[in-house]
Amino acid sequence: MFNQALAGSVPIQGTAVAARWDGLWDFLLGLSAFFFVLVVGAMIYFIIAYRHRPEKKTTYLTGSHLLEAVWIAVPTLLLMIIFGWGYSIYHSMTQAPADAYEVRVIGKQWLWTFQYDNGRTTVNEVFVPLNRPVKFVMTSEDVLHGFYIPNFRIKQDVVPGMYSSIWFQATVPGKHQVFCTEYCGTSHSGMLAKVIVLDDAQWKAWNLNRPIGNVPEVKYSGVEEVSAQSPVASAQGSLAEQGKAVYEKKGCVACHSVDGTTKVGPTHKGLFGSKVELADGRTVVADENYIRNHIENPQSSTVKGFNAVMPTFKGLISETEMNALIAYIKSLK
Repeated sequence: MFNQALAGSVPIQGTAVAARWDGLWDFLLGLSAFFFVLVVGAMIYFIIAYRHRPEKKTTYLTGSHLLEAVWIAVPTLLLMIIFGWGYSIYHSMTQAPADAYEVRVIGKQWLWTFQYDNGRTTVNEVFVPLNRPVKFVMTSEDVLHGFYIPNFRIKQDVVPGMYSSIWFQATVPGKHQVFCTEYCGTSHSGMLAKVIVLDDAQWKAWNLNRPIGNVPEVKYSGVEEVSAQSPVASAQGSLAEQGKAVYEKKGCVACHSVDGTTKVGPTHKGLFGSKVELADGRTVVADENYIRNHIENPQSSTVKGFNAVMPTFKGLISETEMNALIAYIKSLK
């Protein structure tokens, strides 16, 4: 394997999808090497075999339909193989399992904030379980950022005013480096974080707010050193409970119910994940981006059967409050 030959310069494979991407990388590198040798080798042979000689006259060539068909068919076939291979990996990366553990991520010049369902918030460190699907739902408070974990081979743009997501299933415990890969200002290179992958015992202890002990530092070539756990912020109720407080504080209860009854606005019970028919005839799925847009730009997504009377809350709700609010609405089954 080429990656084995380049050990030390290629990040370790911290997820199953990393191994799949590396397999495609090996194929592309091998294919490139093969055609490099073929083309350059043929060029050198032709230079020697068909060099100019006064006594030799070049034979007139009329072309070959078979040769033309081969050099069209072979590259086309190879390109389709590469496309199909890459698309299958990409598709699996974008379809998070239904039972994935969700973490809300907020990018801000120049740090990362992580919010958990249990109500905890951490900065520049995110704690996740080993061998379990984890989904990051991400947004930015200011400018465009890029969330990149080399060991996992995943990268996703983090865009202000909307939500993007990415998921993974870590297979190597320890601390994995996170970089911002979109130039976001003077301290762009210092916008670093760690994904801390915990085994079952550590994950259980972390959720109970107990010490988890030392966690290995996982670098490009493997586990190189051991560093102590950083302090973790205490939870102030679950994220959904925090969202309920925001829901009441911002006055959402005045126009929306949580038990299925209709008020001035539609009920929020069972809203998340459902199909919503809008006044302009469109039907949309009520995901994170729909809820956010309805809160910030309500006139653009008025629900059929209701009047466009909801005021905008843009600028009145922080990103942490927005994440909590959406978590609460998601909990209203």
